[in-house]
Amino acid sequence: MHTVPTDHSVGVALIGAGMIAPSHIKALSAMGAAVRLSYVVSRSPERAKHLTKYYDGPAPHFTSDLEAVANDPSVQFVIVATPPSVRADLIRTLAQAGKHILLEKPVGRTLAEAKQVVDICEREGVTLGVLFQHRARAPSIAATQLIKEENLGPLAHVEISAPLWREQSYYDELGRGTYARDGGGVLITQAIHTIDLALSFTGPVKSVQAMTMTTDLHKMEAEDLAVAGLQFVNGAVGTLLASTAIAPQRPETVILHYAQATVTISKDQLAVSWRDGRNAPLSALPAPDDKFRWHQVLIEDFLSAISQGHLPEATGHAALTSHVLIDAIERSSRLGARINLDPT
Repeated sequence: MHTVPTDHSVGVALIGAGMIAPSHIKALSAMGAAVRLSYVVSRSPERAKHLTKYYDGPAPHFTSDLEAVANDPSVQFVIVATPPSVRADLIRTLAQAGKHILLEKPVGRTLAEAKQVVDICEREGVTLGVLFQHRARAPSIAATQLIKEENLGPLAHVEISAPLWREQSYYDELGRGTYARDGGGVLITQAIHTIDLALSFTGPVKSVQAMTMTTDLHKMEAEDLAVAGLQFVNGAVGTLLASTAIAPQRPETVILHYAQATVTISKDQLAVSWRDGRNAPLSALPAPDDKFRWHQVLIEDFLSAISQGHLPEATGHAALTSHVLIDAIERSSRLGARINLDPT
């Protein structure tokens, strides 16, 4: 993560006023004078005005006019937090206007759509970052530093687990858990965060054998359960479990079994078990009071990236690695076969 320049205020627009919008606005507010929320774009601007209570600054313009944002030179980057079904065209409009894009996951509903979004931003010369906030958690940051500094030896075995629960009312919302709006179920909507975090440590997957299904606990179009066996390019093997049908839900975890130690990463804890018998649970790691703090870390990093010319924490290309794996898991389940992954 990088520091934020504070010599002037950067204009920002938020595209989308749904359930994640308060987290973005709280994060921007906490950044103080570094940024200025200039616009909130919504299909229903009047209904979105309640979001002003989360922003400690001059009230932004509430509008449904995307062109107004595209044509305003004071807006340097936009946060896109719409459903993935309506993203490609608006990203094209904004990128052609030179606006840098910070995008809520997923990049697209399908691998092809995600690649299209990355290609648009590259062609127009704008920076594309993706809000994978699991990377901003204290245990994840500490694990990155630990693996960089310690001699853990080769990675042999990986466990990726997102054992979650969602009530049926969650899927009763129009379009939720459908391929047309969301692009799928638990894999692309929830588990993609844990998948991205794991792949940031392991690198890409070489092949996968998987099964996905919808349990009797939900009425929905896409999957609420996925299991997979993984073989990584680096030679490690692993397993993946993703579900919104596990009650009570358990913490999402990434467990990395190296030759010299096992590293367990969860929301609130990093634990290290050494082969020589030492155990080092780092349970005192600070956890933010609200998840908007994780958004703040990544927005600050993105602002630094566009100001200082480095890559953001999670680039569009990095996000494609997760999309490639999810696409392969889905194909493996449909075909009942082992799938070799294409490199991104």
